[in-house]
Amino acid sequence: MKFMALIEFFIALILCTTSTISATVDCDFPAIFSFGASNADTGGLAAAFQAPPLPYGETFFNRSTGRYSDGRIILDFIAQNFGLPYLSAYLNSLGSNFTNGANFATFGSTIRIPTSIIPQGRLSPFSFRIQYIQFRDFIPKTKFTRDQVGGIFATLVPKEDYFSKALYTFDIGQNDLTAGFFSNATIQQVNSTIPDIINSFIDNIKNIYNLGAVSFWIHNTGPIGCLPLILANFPSSIKDSYGCATQYNEVSQYFNLKLKEALTQLRNDLPLAAITYVDIYSPKYSLFQNPEKYGFELPLVACCGYGGEYNYNIRVGCGETININGTQSVVSSCKNPSTRVIWDGIHYTEAANKFVFDQISTGCFTDPPISLNMACKRKFT
Repeated sequence: MKFMALIEFFIALILCTTSTISATVDCDFPAIFSFGASNADTGGLAAAFQAPPLPYGETFFNRSTGRYSDGRIILDFIAQNFGLPYLSAYLNSLGSNFTNGANFATFGSTIRIPTSIIPQGRLSPFSFRIQYIQFRDFIPKTKFTRDQVGGIFATLVPKEDYFSKALYTFDIGQNDLTAGFFSNATIQQVNSTIPDIINSFIDNIKNIYNLGAVSFWIHNTGPIGCLPLILANFPSSIKDSYGCATQYNEVSQYFNLKLKEALTQLRNDLPLAAITYVDIYSPKYSLFQNPEKYGFELPLVACCGYGGEYNYNIRVGCGETININGTQSVVSSCKNPSTRVIWDGIHYTEAANKFVFDQISTGCFTDPPISLNMACKRKFT
């Protein structure tokens, strides 16, 4: 499997230089609507429950913004690419501006409706289905605000035609898999749930399409087996030569395979939609394969954490206060997050997020092989 992953990565690089589709006119997205989990959260769960403490956000924002990184996430770089402001979380009622879109993603979100949610559990109550419902209700609320409320409030919501012209981004699925791992399910049992997870995902994509969405930018899931979350909690797992847990990465790859197959069929079902499958697994995995090449070090070790080989303990989070030999200490970050891949044991640093964005935005790792700026295109000449 490791060999196959390497082959796929190099094939992607070759295809990038030889067959990336280009067009003469870039897409002009006036807004972005985002759906997903913590890798795309810009403050949703923080608004609903509690914001992660500093040092979250320390690198770029100098404060915690509800993002699960030391700075910006991939979604921020997508917005920046189109000259749009960073997306406000839909759930954040204070200081939000939805003129150029909204973000429905929250930490811990799953595709399927979860059985154990925050605060008793670790999963978000805002599953993909709920995010779709929030978006569905958001559309008429914006119309009411424009037509009836008016004033400054009308300027803080999208124009009516933005919903059909917007880019719709998706980054979700990892929590469905990790929830299975932590429920003591076997690898085979988790794999057996993937077709149903993908079916649920596609159903909600169709629902969003039926509300007027046209351009879809859909991330697959990253190499779960390289995360300290997995490595520290399943220490007996077989590792590849890069130190990643092989079987857990194979689950990610199976999920990605079924997602790609489903999106191929979805293009036939929705011929008017522009659907881009985005392989984030490959560029993320390359950071563990050859970190020095890209300016990184200690790729398997969390920058902000406490304890053990991977600087990670599931019971002691980044920014929390702990007692060490009678002394109260805050779990702090490493000296230079810009040289590290993993931020808190689960999520990536701003530097790693920027690297992944730079790779996927070119079209090297997408199907069809188009750049981010062409994500509205269905046909090419």
